[in-house]
Amino acid sequence: MKFIFCVIAFTLFPFLILHAQVSNNPYKPNKGELLEAYRRIALLDSTVGKNIYNLDLKPNWHADNSGFWYTSFSAGMRSVYEVNALSTKKKKILDDQYLLKAVNDFTGERFNLSDVKFSDSLFSEGLNIARFMVKQQWYTLNLKTNILNRLNGAGNAGKIKHNILFKKWNKSGATTKNSPNNEWTVFVMQHNIFLRKVKTKDTVQLTIDGTPELGYGEIVWSPDSKYFLAYKIRKVEAKNVYTVRSSVPNTTRGELVSTPYFQPGDENSSFEMYVFNAELKKQQIKVDMSKIDFNGPPEIHFSFDSRKFLFNRPDRGNLRFRIIEVNAAEGMTKNIVDEQANTFIYLWRVYTKFLPKSHEIIWSSEKDGYRHLYLVDVRSKNIKPITSGNWVVRGIDSVDVEKREIWFQASGMVRGEDPYNVHFYKINFSGNNLVALTPEVGNHKVKYAPDMRYFVDSYSQVNLPPVHELRRSSDGKKLTDLERSDVSYLEKNKIKTMMPFTAKGRDGVTDIYGVVCFPFNLDKGKSYPVVENIYAGPHDSFVPKNFVAYGEMQSMADLGFIVVQIDGMGTANRSKAFHDVCWKNLVDAGFPDRMLWIKAMAKKYPFADTSRVGIYGTSAGGQNSLGALLFHPDFYKAAVSSCGCHDNRVDKQPWNEQWMGYPVAKHYEEQSNVTHAANLKGKLMLILGENDANVPPESTYRVADALIKAKKDFELLTIPGAGHTDGGPYGRRRKRDFFIQNLLNVPSIDWNSL
Repeated sequence: MKFIFCVIAFTLFPFLILHAQVSNNPYKPNKGELLEAYRRIALLDSTVGKNIYNLDLKPNWHADNSGFWYTSFSAGMRSVYEVNALSTKKKKILDDQYLLKAVNDFTGERFNLSDVKFSDSLFSEGLNIARFMVKQQWYTLNLKTNILNRLNGAGNAGKIKHNILFKKWNKSGATTKNSPNNEWTVFVMQHNIFLRKVKTKDTVQLTIDGTPELGYGEIVWSPDSKYFLAYKIRKVEAKNVYTVRSSVPNTTRGELVSTPYFQPGDENSSFEMYVFNAELKKQQIKVDMSKIDFNGPPEIHFSFDSRKFLFNRPDRGNLRFRIIEVNAAEGMTKNIVDEQANTFIYLWRVYTKFLPKSHEIIWSSEKDGYRHLYLVDVRSKNIKPITSGNWVVRGIDSVDVEKREIWFQASGMVRGEDPYNVHFYKINFSGNNLVALTPEVGNHKVKYAPDMRYFVDSYSQVNLPPVHELRRSSDGKKLTDLERSDVSYLEKNKIKTMMPFTAKGRDGVTDIYGVVCFPFNLDKGKSYPVVENIYAGPHDSFVPKNFVAYGEMQSMADLGFIVVQIDGMGTANRSKAFHDVCWKNLVDAGFPDRMLWIKAMAKKYPFADTSRVGIYGTSAGGQNSLGALLFHPDFYKAAVSSCGCHDNRVDKQPWNEQWMGYPVAKHYEEQSNVTHAANLKGKLMLILGENDANVPPESTYRVADALIKAKKDFELLTIPGAGHTDGGPYGRRRKRDFFIQNLLNVPSIDWNSL
C-alpha cells in the first residue's frame, strides 16, 4: 500500500507543483494591456465577418432540377458558378468584376466593387441574362451578346416577401365559411350557427343556445361537404403586463405599454366540439369528449371518405397526449394513440403526419427513451416502430407517400462522434433500408433540390470550417466538391477558435459536452479566471456545433478569461432520462454536471483557475446565472444576469408549464430566485430592458426588491427603450468590465476619461 501511495504521489507531484505555480501567478493586465485588448476586440468584431468566406452556400436550382448556380466569395471578388448535377461538372459563368467593368464602360463612371449588388434574382430570366444593381440602378447584361441595358424603376427584380401565417385560434376561425362544393354557407350570427343554401338562399338556424359568453365559431368542413365542425367557445382574454417607455421623443411623459400575456396557472379559453350534418340539418351532435382547454382548437384530419376525422389532443400539464378518432355521424370517440407519462411529454417536438388514403399516421414519441418515429394503423390501432435505438430523431424533412419513405434528421446514431451532430437519413415506413445521406464527421446542414434527387451538404465542427459538397439522394454518394470555407484571416490575426471538451456528468457515466475559448495571448505560466456562458432552457441544446469564427465568447476570452459553454443534464437532444432532470426542477439547470465539467477542464488546462469562476446568461440563462450564486456560491463567485425569468410564475405560460407542470404548485415558489434572494453571495449585476415583452421586467425588479430588503449589494442596469436583451453593446461592455473588476481583480477602463 505504501508503495502504491508513493507511486501515485510521484506521478502527480509534477502536476501539483505546476498547478500551484500557475495558481500563484494570476494574469493581471495593466491599463494599457486592457485598452489594447479592447481595441483588438472592437477591430475583430467589425472585420472578421467581412474577411472569411463561404461559410454558407446557397444553391439556386434550375426549373428542371438538373443543376443550380451559386455565389462563391473570396477577397475582393464574388464569382458565380453553375453546377450540372447530371455530369457533376462545375464552371464559372460570371463574377462581379465583369459586371463592374460592363457598367463602368457603359456609363463612363468609376464605380467600386462594393457598389455592385445582386441576389437570388440575378438569373431570374435564365442563365443568359444577369440582372443586378449598381448604386440603386438596375441593369441587365446578356452574357452571350455582352449587351448591357439600363432598366427603368425596379426592373421587377426586388425580393419576393413570403408571409408566414402562424395559427392562432382566436384569429383563424372564419365567421362565414363555404363548403368545399360551394353548395352551403355556414355563418355565425348573434353567437349561433346558421346554414344557408347558396343557390336558393334558404337559411336554417342550427343552434339557439349561443350567448356572448359561450358563442359558436371555428368552423371546419369535411372534404365531401356533408359534415362540418364548430365549437362552443368560452373565450378568455389574457391579462395585461405593463412596461413604460421612458425616453419617447417629443414628449416629457413616459408612455405606458400594455401587452396581453398568459402566465402559468391562468385560465385559458375552452372549446366544446360539435358536429353538424348539412344534408339532414340536424341540431348539433356534441362530440363525446370533455371540453378542450389547452392549446386551442386542434387541426382536423378527415378520413378519405369523410365519415371520420382525427385530431391531436394534448392535456394541459403535458402528461398525456392522444390522437382521437371521431365518428362524424354519431360524435363517438376512440383513442387511436394514448400516451401517458410520469414526466413531461415534449409537446413542441411531437410530430404527426396523417395519411388518410392508407389509414395510417406517422407519429413521433419518446416513449421508449429516445425520440423515434412510429407507424400507427388507424383501423387496428397497431403501433410499429419505424426507427429505434439509443439516438434521437431531430426533424422530419419529407414524407414520400407513394414510395413510403421518410427523410429525416438524427443525432447520436454514429458511435464515437459528438452525439449532438446532426446527420441526414432516409428510411422506409417499415423501418427497413436506412440510408445515411451525410456520412462525414461533423454537424450537417442540407439543402435539397425541389424534387429531392440531389442535395448540397454543408458540414463543419466548432473548430473546423464548413465544407460544401453535392450529393445524390438515392444513396448519399458524393458527386463533387463545391467549396471549402476560407478562414485564413483568423490565422493571420492569431484568432483562436473554440475547442470542444467532454467530461463525465454527475452519474460518472454520461458524457457532458461543451466548448472552451482561450485568450489570444495565453501564457500557460499564468492562471486565468473561468467564465461560463449559460443557457439551460430545456427546450433545446445550446453548445454550438457549427464552426464559429469569432463571437461574444471569444471576444470576452481575449480580455483574459477562459470562457466556456456546456450542455448539462436537463437540456434536450439526448435521451429522455437526460432531459427529465429538468422536470419540475428548473433550479437544477445542470449545475452538478457543469461544475464537474469545469473542474475536469481545469485538470487538462491547469492555467484555468476554478477558484475564480464567473457566469453570465440571458432570459432562462439570466435565471440560471443568478441561480449559480444563490445555490452554488462555493463555486461561482460573480454573475451577470440579463432579463432573467427569475420566477417561473411571472414568465409566459406555455414554456413554463411545459417544464414545471400544471397546476402551479409550491415547487414554483420554492425554486424562485426571488424566494432565495437573501442567500446571495458573491458579486451580481442585473441587466434588463425596460420594454421587455418576452419576460416581463418585474421578474428582475422583484429580485431587486428582495435583494434590497435583504440589504444585499448588487448592480442594476436598465436599458431605456430596450426589449428582451443582454444589454446590447453597452450592456456587453459593462458585463466585461464587471468580470475584469471582480475576477481579474484589476480596475476596468475609466471610459469617461477617454
